[in-house]
Amino acid sequence: MDLVTLDDIRAAADRVRGVAVRTPLLPCPWAGPGRLWLKPENLQPVGAFKIRGARNAVARLDDGQRRRGVVAYSSGNHAQAVAYAAAEAGVDAHIVMPDTAPQVKIDNTRALGAEVVLVDTAEREAVAHRLVADHGAVLIPPFDHPDVIAGQGTAGLEIATDLPDVEVVLVPVSGGGLASGVGTAVRALCPRARVVGVEPELAADARESLRSGALVDWPVEQRARTVADGLRAQPSALTFAHLNAVLDDIVTVTEAEILAATSLLARRARLVAEPSGAAATAAWLYHSDELPPGRVVSVVSGGNVDPAVLAEALRTDAVGPVPGPGDPLSAGR
Repeated sequence: MDLVTLDDIRAAADRVRGVAVRTPLLPCPWAGPGRLWLKPENLQPVGAFKIRGARNAVARLDDGQRRRGVVAYSSGNHAQAVAYAAAEAGVDAHIVMPDTAPQVKIDNTRALGAEVVLVDTAEREAVAHRLVADHGAVLIPPFDHPDVIAGQGTAGLEIATDLPDVEVVLVPVSGGGLASGVGTAVRALCPRARVVGVEPELAADARESLRSGALVDWPVEQRARTVADGLRAQPSALTFAHLNAVLDDIVTVTEAEILAATSLLARRARLVAEPSGAAATAAWLYHSDELPPGRVVSVVSGGNVDPAVLAEALRTDAVGPVPGPGDPLSAGR
């Protein structure tokens, strides 16, 4: 299987320039000097890193494909990204979303001009393929495509440029497109750095797959238990091959840890993160004993949080000192 290369990612960087924001690395003095930097992809125009892959894929369409439009399926962030990239390019977009997706993500996708089709979660891909057949459109999957992986990898290119002596990069894992692309760029440019994926305990199929050496299926109902709605997908054969090549490990985090990290990012870093976007930081906060030592970059992958979920995360006392490994969490913390 052909994997995405650094050259692919560099070419993608040219295509996404001016559409995706080149997000900075934010130092975190509250975490101690020189210990932690955040890559705030929640600051993208659609609130998540997904704009990188969507823009790269749309930019590679030929004139005939542009006239026929695009189709995507997503729980929300890829939906908004494809809708945004398609609108920017003057391309029609049909987006298939689960009827359980956060309303804020559904509303935002429609506001960007896409036609939204709501279906049961298990039917997303089948309905998307029917739309492709009906319209002769091009499918832009959320992660299972080299152009999407290369686009997401531009975030890793920026990390390597801005902190070339980075020692650990923490990146959330769902379908695996972001971790595949970021890991590819970081491995090529910072070969001594360790790339560690982060998953919710309730949707840790990628971790089990990597440790068993083969893709392991978790039923969608099992993965849907996590509050991190953007981390409920499973890797494809393509992304699994990349993850095998570029990840050093995968760490899992609990629901309480994810919500605590969401609160801390809002209070300390002044960043609004969705639970999926806070997962990598949760690993640094509560599982540092499982991580390699050194300078860490944590990717805050998105900020399209349901207001009720954000309110739940913030219904805690003001965050005190940054917790150390193994510090207990409680509802009142």
